[in-house]
Amino acid sequence: MSSTVTGFANGNLAVEARNMHVFYGSFRAVKDVSLKIKTHAITAFIGPSGCGKSTVLRSFNRMNDLVATARVEGEILYHGNNIYSNDVDPVEIRRRIGMVFQKPNPFPKTIYENVAWGARINSYKGDMDELVENSLRQAALWNEVKDKLQESGYSLSGGQQQRLCIARTIAVKPDIILMDEPTSALDPVATLRIEELIQELKKNYTIIIVTHNMQQAARASDFTAFYNMDEDRAGYLVEYSGTNELFTNPKNELTEQYITGRFG
Repeated sequence: MSSTVTGFANGNLAVEARNMHVFYGSFRAVKDVSLKIKTHAITAFIGPSGCGKSTVLRSFNRMNDLVATARVEGEILYHGNNIYSNDVDPVEIRRRIGMVFQKPNPFPKTIYENVAWGARINSYKGDMDELVENSLRQAALWNEVKDKLQESGYSLSGGQQQRLCIARTIAVKPDIILMDEPTSALDPVATLRIEELIQELKKNYTIIIVTHNMQQAARASDFTAFYNMDEDRAGYLVEYSGTNELFTNPKNELTEQYITGRFG
């Protein structure tokens, strides 16, 4: 039932799920997801509420480990290694595969320390001022905050706070950035800024974004994965292809019904 985008050479492959199932206790939340994520591209996950989009996303950096009843079966390969192997440190995985959440969540610290925090706990030995500036520049925030770095991160607007969280993620130098509905709490102007920023970030990072906004997926992503749920409410991958292809020539009738608003 799943479909995968084929033809990615290993050098163009950021991360790959193989026959992945996710359980919360006895409930299977996601079943048999297999897909390959291309490097330096934006991949969007779409689908109705409860279909497992965010669960799949969180599985890519082992955030589901933080839920006591969660377990993952199958494989998620990153640099050819299964991130769920017993000898893999989940903290290191989360450094390399960063996450930006739905609601901006700056720390109760200064703007400067929000960005520097991850680097400090990872014993960064370089020039911290330079790292903070470069991260804020990449997050398209430097010009707005360069004169108030010692003010609280809470002093910023919602859109600025989300870009601060992106800068905080960038500062620990990940390969992949996961974004779980990063604009759902933002106004249209701030949403557009984040979408423009994501386009810039893909030059240096691989981006995977969960969105309920199909127009956003169509505008902002290179590839789109559509998820649905079965009669047991287990999420599964229906179709995965280039975004333009999925929205203009879907292969599965369910995909066509969803993107034309007939359900979901």
